[in-house]
Amino acid sequence: MPDASADLSPYDVVLLGSFGGPEAEDEVMPFLRRVTAGRNIPDERLVAVGEHYYARGGRSPINDLNRDLLARLRAELDRRGLDVPVVWGNRNSEPFFAGALHEALDLGATRVLALFTSAYSCYSSCRQYREDLAGALEEVGPAADGLVVDKVRQYVTHPGLGRAWARAMVAALRTLPDPGSARLLYVTHSVPLAMDDTSGPGDGEGNLYTDQHLRLAHRLDEVVGAELGTTLRGELVFCSRSGPPSQPWLEPDVNDRIEELAAEDPTAPVVVVPIGFVSDHMEVVHDLDTEAAETAERVGVPFLRVPTPHGDDGFVEGLVDLLLERAAEARGEVVVPDTWLPGDVRPSVCDPGCCPNLRVARPALCGRDR
Repeated sequence: MPDASADLSPYDVVLLGSFGGPEAEDEVMPFLRRVTAGRNIPDERLVAVGEHYYARGGRSPINDLNRDLLARLRAELDRRGLDVPVVWGNRNSEPFFAGALHEALDLGATRVLALFTSAYSCYSSCRQYREDLAGALEEVGPAADGLVVDKVRQYVTHPGLGRAWARAMVAALRTLPDPGSARLLYVTHSVPLAMDDTSGPGDGEGNLYTDQHLRLAHRLDEVVGAELGTTLRGELVFCSRSGPPSQPWLEPDVNDRIEELAAEDPTAPVVVVPIGFVSDHMEVVHDLDTEAAETAERVGVPFLRVPTPHGDDGFVEGLVDLLLERAAEARGEVVVPDTWLPGDVRPSVCDPGCCPNLRVARPALCGRDR
C-alpha cells in the first residue's frame, strides 16, 4: 500500500545525477577529454586509458546501470505513492545535466531535488557535481530563471548504503571455507593528497574523504564479523590513480597490496570490497575484476570481489528515504538524519569552503557559498 506519510513537496522533479560514460568507440576520447579538462593530460595517456573501454566495445557499464537505477527508483517511489517525475543527467556524457534540467522544466518543475550516485565528500565526488549543475543552469539560460535545485546529503553514513554493503559481504564471505581467514581490502578511488587534505567543511580539519571510508570500513568489520561469528580487520586501499607521477595521490594501490599479502601468505584469500562505488563502474569491472584479479592470479593468491550495492533493494529504499529526509528539511521540519556510522554527518546544504576547487574558482549550487 502507498505510504500515506510520504511527501516530497516542495520538490516537483527528482534529478538522478551521475558521472557518465561512453557508449560507443567514437565517444571514448571526447568523454576522456571532458573528464580530464584543465589537467593538461596528453592524448597519449588518454589513448592508453581508452583501451580499457575499447576492450569492451567502447561502452562503459555506468549508463546502463543508471537506466536500471532510474527504473528501480521509479518503482520504489510508486510503491510509496509518490508520483514525482525522475529525470537523469550526467556530468561527462549524454544525457548531460543541462538536458536533464530542460526535461525537468518541460515537466513544469520549479524546484528540483538532485540525488548523486556519489556517496562521499571531496571535490571530485561532491563539489564538482555542484559546479557542473551550476554550469548547466547557466547553459539553460533564461528558461531556468527561478528554478531552484537542491541536493540530498552525501550518504556514506546512511544505513541504506551501509547495510547493503554488510549484506553483500556476509553473502560473499560465507562462500569461503573460513571467512575469518580473509584479508579484506576496502577499495575506493584514489585522489590527490591535496584533494583529500581539503575535503570537508572549510573550517574543518580536512581529510574527510579518507575518514568517511575508514569509518565505514571499521563499522563493516564489526557488523559483518559479528554476523559471521569471527573477527575481521580490513584495510583501506585505492585504485584508478590517474595523475602524473610527480603528484602525490592516496596509497597503497590495491595491486601493490595484493602482492604484499601474497608474499606474507599465499593461501589466505584476498577479498576486495569496493566501498567507494555504488555500482559496477569501470573502476570496478576493469581495475578490480580485470587488473586486480590478474595480479592475484599472477602471485597465486585466492581472490574474491564483493558485489556493489546496486542490486540491493534496501539500497534503493535508502535513496528514497534520503529524498524524503531532504524534502522534510525543505519544508522547515526538524529532521534528525538517519545514520549508521559514528561521527560526522554532512549537511544537505554544503558549508562555505567545503571541498574546494584547488585549480580555479567556479560557482556551485546547493551550498551556502556560491
